[in-house]
Amino acid sequence: MIDLSAVIAAIAAFAITAVSGYIVIPYLRKLKFGQTILDIGPNWHKSKQGTPTMGGIMIIAGVLAALCAAFTYAAISKSRSITQLSNRQCLVTFAAGIFLALLMGAIGFIDDYIKVVKKRNLGLSARQKTFLQLLVSAAYLLTLRLGGMTYTNIPFIGDIDVSSGLGLIFWPIALMFIYGFTNAVNLTDGIDGLASSVTLVVACAFMLAAGIINNMTLPFNILSAALAGACAGFIRWNAKPAKVFMGDTGSMFLGGLVVALSFGIGRPILLIFAGCTYLIEALSDIIQVAYYKKTKKRIFKMAPLHHHFEMCGWSEDKIVLVFSSVTFVGCLIALLPLIFKL
Repeated sequence: MIDLSAVIAAIAAFAITAVSGYIVIPYLRKLKFGQTILDIGPNWHKSKQGTPTMGGIMIIAGVLAALCAAFTYAAISKSRSITQLSNRQCLVTFAAGIFLALLMGAIGFIDDYIKVVKKRNLGLSARQKTFLQLLVSAAYLLTLRLGGMTYTNIPFIGDIDVSSGLGLIFWPIALMFIYGFTNAVNLTDGIDGLASSVTLVVACAFMLAAGIINNMTLPFNILSAALAGACAGFIRWNAKPAKVFMGDTGSMFLGGLVVALSFGIGRPILLIFAGCTYLIEALSDIIQVAYYKKTKKRIFKMAPLHHHFEMCGWSEDKIVLVFSSVTFVGCLIALLPLIFKL
């Protein structure tokens, strides 16, 4: 019998996220949860002032509802994906990944709430946000270790023992990896449809990766499909001109989830290639700030990088297309070692 769990997850996530816009967006408008556009951004973004934000709850609802539908089907059909969840390590890794994404989304929600309701444009302070993100990341990694994670895979090298000796250096590196990529996804959410489009491509790549590995990873195939479907459904409302923004609620949830997918298939290093757009966006911001502090000059017209191209005259649609295409190439590179079993 063909396992349709991933297909059901993708379709359900798309439908729920897309349809929920008819309910959530008017409600956000009613609550006056509109985006405040800072003066440091491009002048033409001022026209987006007041667009409802915190729309990331649509993505979260879509993913969670889709998982319920997909795993209900998997349980009834007794598919391999539900059988794999009976394995303790697989179940712990899967559940921990969901909670990582939800808790990161909750931090984003608090940040959005402070900005929108409390009228404090900068939301949580950098120190507060960093502390909460590192705390959640550390709890996630501790859960993985207690759940039985003892190795990680590096293409061309193979499995690396992370339970003793030099392998223990993996854990502090992983902590900064999670923190960095979560914030990188957050930085990518700067123009209409960008973060959702890029993440759609990344989710599809991890869906294929989980299917190829097929060793206690099929539940992550379903999770990837749910994420892809939710992103596609959100694009329905977030493509230019955006009728809603995902806010930090959505971007940090996406960041936590793509990280969870990379750890879930046992190959977090693949996110460096699949998530190359996130990485480039974050590096452009870091380089800009560091260079300006040292020289009082700017390398880019504006950071993160998507704003630089805006200032160069690129349309938002062109930026989304080019950045998604770059992500696609990065995902192909990430998948090559799996395809050729390197």
